[in-house]
Amino acid sequence: MVSGCNAMSNVRSAPDSSNNPTFIPPTLAPTPLPPTPTPTPEIAAASEDPSKCSDILTYLSDITVPDGTIVAPESTIDKRWEIENSGTCNWDSNYTIQLIAGNALGVPQEQALVPARSKTRAEIRIVFTAPKEPGKYRSAWQAYNADQQPFGDPFYIEIVVKK
Repeated sequence: MVSGCNAMSNVRSAPDSSNNPTFIPPTLAPTPLPPTPTPTPEIAAASEDPSKCSDILTYLSDITVPDGTIVAPESTIDKRWEIENSGTCNWDSNYTIQLIAGNALGVPQEQALVPARSKTRAEIRIVFTAPKEPGKYRSAWQAYNADQQPFGDPFYIEIVVKK
């Protein structure tokens, strides 16, 4: 009976390491993330300096003294123009208007440009004196910035002096 029961039959032999793979415990492997694009800063061209503003004067209308108005010799002429500061610069006391053609009609050839914020309308006023001599006279003016650079639309007065 003892021979019928083999007590050793349930005993397992030691595993042969050549037949069985080595046990490797699981590890947490990081999941690779897609590469993050590196932002490229936009570099403004040298001519597009964001610290510089643009000077633009837009002529809108004559408010007084239409072109061709007949005036007496040596009379006072109160001329006004409506303009717009269409640029991005605010005009300050460093801005002027200057005679660019014609007769100064009794005023200095450089005048202060009315201070005006960007995108606002303004009125330019010059009180001229008509010449003694009869004839057709034109006085053309242009705005100048602090760097003495002309800008914007020129504007003018045109009168006819008659006795």
